[in-house]
Amino acid sequence: MTSNSILLSSFFFFFFLFPIIVHASDATTNSSSNTGIALWCSTTPHPDPCNYFMGRDPARFNPNSREDFRTMTIMAALERAADVQSLASKMHCTSKRRTIVYRDCNKLIENTVDQLNTTLQSIQNNASFTDFDAQTWLSTALTNIEICRRSSNDLNVTKFSSPILSGNVSELISNSLATNNALLDTNSSTAHRGGFPAWVTKRERKMLQDLQLATRANVVVAQDGTGQFKSIQAGINYATSRRVGNGRVVVYVKRGVYRENILISRTMNKVMLVGDGLRYTIITGSRSVSAGFTTYSSATVGIDGIGFIARGITFRNTAGPQRGQAVALRSASDLSVFYACGFEGYQDTLFVHAQRQFYKSCYIYGTIDFIFGNAAVVFQNCIIYVRKPLWGQANVVTAQGRGDPFQNTGISIHNSRIMPAPDLKPVVGSFKTYLGRPWQQYSRTVIMKSFIDGFVVPEGWSRWEDSDFALSTLYYGEYMNFGPGGSTRKRVKWPGYHIITGTNVASRFTVGSLIAGRAWLPSTGVPFTAGL
Repeated sequence: MTSNSILLSSFFFFFFLFPIIVHASDATTNSSSNTGIALWCSTTPHPDPCNYFMGRDPARFNPNSREDFRTMTIMAALERAADVQSLASKMHCTSKRRTIVYRDCNKLIENTVDQLNTTLQSIQNNASFTDFDAQTWLSTALTNIEICRRSSNDLNVTKFSSPILSGNVSELISNSLATNNALLDTNSSTAHRGGFPAWVTKRERKMLQDLQLATRANVVVAQDGTGQFKSIQAGINYATSRRVGNGRVVVYVKRGVYRENILISRTMNKVMLVGDGLRYTIITGSRSVSAGFTTYSSATVGIDGIGFIARGITFRNTAGPQRGQAVALRSASDLSVFYACGFEGYQDTLFVHAQRQFYKSCYIYGTIDFIFGNAAVVFQNCIIYVRKPLWGQANVVTAQGRGDPFQNTGISIHNSRIMPAPDLKPVVGSFKTYLGRPWQQYSRTVIMKSFIDGFVVPEGWSRWEDSDFALSTLYYGEYMNFGPGGSTRKRVKWPGYHIITGTNVASRFTVGSLIAGRAWLPSTGVPFTAGL
């Protein structure tokens, strides 16, 4: 993670390509002929771009209900995002750093268009669709834009900007989030309960606990030549290209250390990686920001396909503490599960980028902001090991990236343990360790019923670079934690920090509520606790 920063100020080469930044006077003029849409737009966080982009076509944008208006706000955001995508494809970069940022942003805007299109199509055609689904997908669409901005900051390309950062795409998606949230509040019972979605099959229900699963894998990867492939990426590519129907693809990765960077794209849905155990099957890379990558592109393994599952594998980044941000795993896989896996790195080890994710019985190692991102994610029965950082540095376990108050995202650590790693233990008194700090304005992290060792400082939580940023808008909570560092008596006194005492509040951050786990986790066979 880099420091919180303001919007990029220099858009030096595409003013001629991208002139539309909506001001109040523009919107007022535009909406005068369509007072109906102006009234609806006045209920959104960003009425000016709402009026500008929807008021120009009163025949199309003339809602009769909040549901109609929600659909139309998503249509407007999708059309604008598609325009931006077209403009971005015409850009040319003259340096390696700009090219890397350009690739990140192009992929992210493509994913944003996909998320908005999926949301719109589901509202119109999917009987099993819920408002909670929409809030998840819209949250992801907005998060993608922020990550593009961060990529520019990572490589100090301050005079470079992708069109994704302009043209009011963020504001239009934010309006969709706010409008859908009103419906979510009305129908909260369906958001948190619901039945199994259509993609669940009986065959998947106990896959993760099936000890014979490896023998029935679609593809076997082995370094010793006993499988069909020696490369995990090659095995995944082959298995997904030969998939029959919409069934799950199982790739068995035999024991070994696999030195490769892997991407599971949005078209590679329902991929399952099965290893021989986190001590034996290891995927490792060494990309880092100091080596010229963005945080996003530094990931040893990046996952975008829906429904990803991993069992018995370690994801590692060996860049080390001197190399800065270096991601072991980046996931934006909706309805994804990591069971009995390891995640090893230093700064920014585990990038829980977006969507609904569940981690069960995993080990996570790192130093600074090493669980970060803007997913709706629950860590259950995990062990979180804090490593020795560089001299003069402090450790921070989490840096949650919720940037909009209507995003249904957050980090929940439940029934887990936060402890010093072996390399930190001998010098534990020489470094401060915090539970988290606010990466974005509405950062949200809750730790519940977990063991916290005594090396965590009594105040518990850290400011962002000694500033007052987000102290009143964040939500940090603790519920029934224990251990030498579990006392809340000397915790920070920020407006956004909460000592949770009631089960009704704590339950909002459980598997059942935060990630709607009752509707999809049973299909994976992973044991989980839905409530407290």
